[in-house]
This record gives sequence, structure tokens and C-alpha cells, in this order.
Amino acid sequence: MEKVLQGNHAIARGAWEAGVKVACAYPGTPSSEIIFVIGTQYKNDIQAEWSVNEKVSLEVASGASMAGARAMASMKHVGLNVASDPLMTLSYTGVKGGLVVVVADDPYAHSSQNEQDSRHWTRFGKMPMLEPSDSQECKDFTKLGFDLSEQYDTPVLLRTETRVSHSFSIVKLEERRESAMPLGLNKKDAPKFTMVPIYVRERRPLVEERMRKLEAFADEFKYNVMEINDPKIGVITSGVCYNYTKEVFPEYSYLKIGMVWPLPKKLISDFFKKVKKVIIVEELDPFLETEIRAMGYKIFHGKDVVPSIYELSPEIIEKSLKGKRYKAPKERIKAEELPRRPPNMCSGCSHRPMFYALKKLDLFVFGDIGCYTLAAAPPLNAIHTTICMGAGVGEAFGAAKVLGKEGLGKACAVLGDSTFLHGGVAPLMDIVYNKGNSTTIILDNRATGMTGLQEHPGTGYTITGEPTNIIDYETLARAIGVQHVRKVDPYNIKETMEIIKEEVERDAASVIVMVNGPCMLHRREKRQFEHAFYTIDTDKCRGCTMCLEIGCPAISWQEVSGDQAVTKDGHKRKGVVQINRLQCPGCSVCGQICKFEAIIPGQA
Repeated sequence: MEKVLQGNHAIARGAWEAGVKVACAYPGTPSSEIIFVIGTQYKNDIQAEWSVNEKVSLEVASGASMAGARAMASMKHVGLNVASDPLMTLSYTGVKGGLVVVVADDPYAHSSQNEQDSRHWTRFGKMPMLEPSDSQECKDFTKLGFDLSEQYDTPVLLRTETRVSHSFSIVKLEERRESAMPLGLNKKDAPKFTMVPIYVRERRPLVEERMRKLEAFADEFKYNVMEINDPKIGVITSGVCYNYTKEVFPEYSYLKIGMVWPLPKKLISDFFKKVKKVIIVEELDPFLETEIRAMGYKIFHGKDVVPSIYELSPEIIEKSLKGKRYKAPKERIKAEELPRRPPNMCSGCSHRPMFYALKKLDLFVFGDIGCYTLAAAPPLNAIHTTICMGAGVGEAFGAAKVLGKEGLGKACAVLGDSTFLHGGVAPLMDIVYNKGNSTTIILDNRATGMTGLQEHPGTGYTITGEPTNIIDYETLARAIGVQHVRKVDPYNIKETMEIIKEEVERDAASVIVMVNGPCMLHRREKRQFEHAFYTIDTDKCRGCTMCLEIGCPAISWQEVSGDQAVTKDGHKRKGVVQINRLQCPGCSVCGQICKFEAIIPGQA
């Protein structure tokens, strides 16, 4: 049976067909769909979970592996940074049941804070890495990863990137095959899984021996494919770059590498003998190029012409390799001709009044990762740092160490509920332990909003929708020693500003929890406001543009002239605002801002 599948869906299918019993993840674009599909379509055979972060995800999966089950952890590229602590040691311990770690890179940083190339982890950690180029290979490589993991006693990295993860192609479906590995824990395995120095030294030579065996296997790996066409030019490439290059240069010869580490040295040698000039096309860093040059081979072109930043495409590759002869397609639309659609929070989003309050209080805001990071953009301009999950909490405390409370009296840290549970608890604990006095604001919107409304320990539901314990942020904050915890309804702007002002001036650590603010897109807890929508009393609107400062997509500006340029009480104006009734959820934020009572509840 064949079916058109997205790359991430194909990985999920591959895990099911491979007999996986446990799958864990923390949501992060472009990897999120993998565990969602497993948790919904394959929940009868695979126990799936949204973990609190990627480190926990890999630790849970490794425990399942130690018990003999095939297990998988999936994450985006920056998530692998979080999971790297257990990953690097798991390279030494090896596995019992097959263990595959899926990492999805994000060239061009479509939804990320950096563009890092995850291939470096495979060399650094001395583990094999597979890189599929389409959905069929996503499924096949996932299954192969578990076989290789058990055969060579190693975690296996499976690298995708945005285009492979989110593209669709035909996949041949097969039946599930249960692993023959017996389940159970064995105390005799202690020297293998207990990495104290004496056992580390015993395992270390085994890692090198394993890599030598994998190097020999790489030359036989059937997905390292040589295609000899025109022998004048040969291209060494992998993943989606093979598709891009093949599309614009079908006449070239190709060495398509499916196992990007360890590299197939003999196959590479044979390829250089069959073609006259070799070009290396790869996304982001010169990973293949560096290794192949180190083998002593002369490269005709590589990163000297192919960009090492941003995402590649057939057009970019063609331009890179043809130089000035490249001509853009005539049908391409110029960027300046496209309608402007800046990223924006949803109409009625509870984050908007919170950040409006922070802006009006003129605070320096240490931000974090989430859809609320959009507050960094105009017109709010209310986030001033964003580094990684939970970093803002520690950064605010670090700044306080330098500036003191007086100097930091107009600053705070802001992060979402899922982000707080992922990486914010530990730095908050650090603030209390070290007698800090910074303020942390937790935006509780009952979802991992930016990546698709996934569940987390603060939503009260598991990945399968089963009700479970829900975290109480006030209780958690007090348990780690925060004495001053306040709750605010962000839609009450006046009260929100008063509470924030009081807490940032307090000479002690404090926490503010946003309540009554579930995500506007939430499936279960969508906020119902008192009024269905708001409208403009054009007779009172003076065109002061104050309401435009919140950046609500339901509000627009219209210039006026003639009689419309003067209000009934004689005030001149250049324009009036309009509210799109279909977009307005009735949150009342704009009505609270208007000084002239021109924004009023609409009549249904």
C-alpha cells in the first residue's frame, strides 16, 4: 500500500513499523508533528509523551532502551543542545533496545533562534547519522536506524531539516515488526550503563572500535548511492540538497550520501576516480567538504560558491554554480510587490495587553522563546533579549548582580508557561537561593502556543488527551522559596500595570502569574469575553492613534478628508480607526486605551 505522507509523518510511521514502544519529545518546529502523529495514530502500540524538555525526553527514551524496548526521542536542532548531556554519555554506554534520536534542523531560522548544523554532533559524539531526502527515506531511515542501533550498540542520529520534514511524497507502507529483544532490567548490565570513571575507561575503546566497524559499513550502505551520468562533473551531496541540485543539473553525476557519518571513504575514492571535477553541495556548514578535503581530495567547488548561510533552493544552487549566467525565472514576484504581512499576535491574545503594560511602564524585558517573542516587533517593541528556553530568568538575575536593585528597578523577565517548565524553574530557584530580587512574569496560556498548542504539565492533559495532574505555578514558586507571588488578569490593564510596578520595585524575588488568559486558538479553553466585539464611534474618534499602539490585527487606520476630518465637537483629525467585526473577539483592550471613549461594545 502506498500513501502520500509528510516527512515527519513518515518518521512516525517508520517508528511504528520498527516496533518502537516508547516515543518522547518536546515540541519544536520543524519536528513537532512526529510525536503528535505517534500520540494520536499509533497510541495503541507506542507509549508517547510530551516531555518537559528535550533532556528529559532523551532520558526517558534511554531508560526504555535499557529495559530492552526500541525507543525514540525527537526534537529540533536547538533542542539537541539541551539533550546533549545524556546524549554524549549514551554514546559510551550504547544501548539495549534500539535508540534513535531525531533532530530537525531549521536553515533560514524560519522558527528558531539560530541556524546551527546538527551534523557536528555526530562527529563530536562519535555516533552514526542518517540523513533522508524525501518521505520514503524518512520512513526507511527511521527503521534502519533502529536496526543499526542494536547491531552496533549505539544511539543513532536521524537528521532532517525543514523542507524534508514538511514536504510530502509517496511512501510505501509496511506492517509493524515487533523487536525480538527481550524486555527487562539486568543488574549485570551495570558496568555498561554506569559511567563512573572505571567503567568509562572500559567503554572508551569500544566507541572507537564501533566507529571503525561503522566506517566499513558505510561503504556498503545501500542508501549511499553513486549515479554516473556526465563524467565531467560530479556532485557529492545529501538530503534535500540532492533534490535541489538534481532538479537543475540532471546531467551531472552524483554521489548521494544517506549516511553522513561516518563517511563512506572507499565510495568517495571511487567517485573521484570516475568523474573529472567534484562539486560539494550541502546546506549550512562545510561538513562534508571539510572531511573530504581532509582526505586529500581536491574540490572544484564547495562553499567558495555555495552559500553557507540560510536555506538553499534549486534557484540558489543554479545561481551559485553558474554565476553570472544565472537568470531568475520571469514569473518570480518581487518582494516589494507582495502584500506586507508582518508576524503578529492573534486578535484578543492575552500577551498583547501584558506587553502593552510593560511598554507603558518603560521596562527592560528579558524575553524568551515563544509566540510572545513577537512583542519584540513594532508597535509594541517590548522584548529586549531572547536567547534560549528559560534564559531570560537567569539573565534578569545576572543583570541585577551588576546593577543592583536600584539599577534593575525597571526590568523583569517574561516567559511562557511551557517555557517556564522547560527551562525556567532552575534559574528561578537560583534567584531565591542566591538572595536575588528580580521579577519573573509567567504567561500562562495553557498551551505550548508557538509550535501548535501541544500539551504540557501545566495544561492538565497528556498527548493523548487523557486528563492528568496540572501544575499550579503559585504553589511551585512558593515551594522553591519565592515569598511574593501575585496573579493578574492581563485584560485588566490598569490593575496589571499597578501589580507589575509594585513587584519590580520590591527588594526581593517575586513572581507574577498571568491568569484567565488561555490561548485564543485553544481547543478547550477559548476565552469568552463579556462583549462579542467592539466598534468605533466615529463621531468621538479623534484619530489620535493610541489604539494602534497595541498592534491588534483587527484594528486598521483610514485617512479622512473634508467634513469627516472634523469631529462634531470641532477637533481636526487626519483619519479614524476601524475595527473588523469578524476579527475582533471583544477583549476590550483597545477600549481601555482610548481616552475619548470612542471604542465601545458593538451590538450583535
